[in-house]
Amino acid sequence: MVTLVVVAVLVLLILTIVVKSVLVIPQAQAAVVERLGRFRTVAPPGLNVLVPFLDRVRARIDLREQVVSFPPQPVITQDNLTVSIDTVVYFQVTDPRSAVYEISNYIVGVEQLTTTTLRNLVGGMSLEDTLTSRDQINNQLRGVLDEATGRWGIRVARVELKAIDPPPSIQDSMEKQMRADREKRAMILTAEGQRESAIKSAEGQKQAQILSAEGAKQAAILAAEGERQSRILRAQGERAARYLQAQGQAKAIEKVFAAVKAGKPTPELLAYTYLQTLPQMAQGDANKVWVIPSDFNKALEGFASMLGSKGADGVFRYEPPKEEPPASRPEQDDEDIADWFDTSADPSVARAVQEAEAVARQEVPGPLTPLGSSGSSLPRPSIPPAAPAQPAQPAAVEAPDAPKGIGQGQPVPPQGQPVPPASYTELSDQPPQQ
Repeated sequence: MVTLVVVAVLVLLILTIVVKSVLVIPQAQAAVVERLGRFRTVAPPGLNVLVPFLDRVRARIDLREQVVSFPPQPVITQDNLTVSIDTVVYFQVTDPRSAVYEISNYIVGVEQLTTTTLRNLVGGMSLEDTLTSRDQINNQLRGVLDEATGRWGIRVARVELKAIDPPPSIQDSMEKQMRADREKRAMILTAEGQRESAIKSAEGQKQAQILSAEGAKQAAILAAEGERQSRILRAQGERAARYLQAQGQAKAIEKVFAAVKAGKPTPELLAYTYLQTLPQMAQGDANKVWVIPSDFNKALEGFASMLGSKGADGVFRYEPPKEEPPASRPEQDDEDIADWFDTSADPSVARAVQEAEAVARQEVPGPLTPLGSSGSSLPRPSIPPAAPAQPAQPAAVEAPDAPKGIGQGQPVPPQGQPVPPASYTELSDQPPQQ
């Protein structure tokens, strides 16, 4: 029985020695080994053999890069404003022995060093510079920390300012300032837009007024030209009409006098015709009183004795004068007035009328346009220009059915003119009334 106990104690002792002499270190870690209270070595990752009961592990160090976020720290700026700054430090242990023996707690040391360095840096800057100079603060802070923690076996890789929180009153003022700046920029942009809009509108109105003035000018010129041509054409028409009317009256007078001469009227017939004409002369609206002279009969006797000769029966009869060569009469028109009777239209006016009619005949596309049609208007029809009319000849018009007493070939009086009295040849057959 005693033997079994001794064997069990020996086995247990051997197992304890084996366990104490074997040390396994994971990757990216290191262990500081001490022998009898003094530093012996730094155990690398893997299997390590220790002297049982003499060697022991002082500390295990993580060799990976570590990220530590420190709580907000109150910092006073140069303009006496207190801000809270959160920092994040990225560091890595490069020397486990220094990290263990040079400082008791390197995490607390980095935190305190970061706080003090940050206060030194921000204390020389205003709030606005602090808010806008984060990169500068990060670089300066990382440089100071890296230099101070080098003897601790720590390498500071990066320092970031996580948040910079000014006091609530300062935040409210900053928001008001930012709002005012935005409103200012908005008002400036609005004013710029209104200015550009006003400039564009003024330029558009200027162009519109220029075009309107040009259009009014062209319209006035065309209206004046049209009025001038219209007056010229009316004057030419009136001139030709008056000429034809005068020519017709001359023809009528000539025919009447020829008929009177051929009829050989007596003084009684002339007196009778004169008496018939008196009521017509008194029909005017302005004639209120008509007075017949007392020496009317003597005037007729003198007129009969002057025009005629007393016959065997004691009656004065008209004796035609001896044949004389006919005087020149305005039967043939002069070449200078040949263009007065040209009724042909102006070619430019006729062309403008044809173009207007062609445009009026074009089809206007609408909602009832048949399917498949392109919706475009029909091509303008080509209308040949009108041939100029031949000038009218101012020859006398022969009346086919002339009234009795007016010789064949006698011209018809113009429209609106009174018909000449009947020939005295017809009246000479009637007995004179006493």
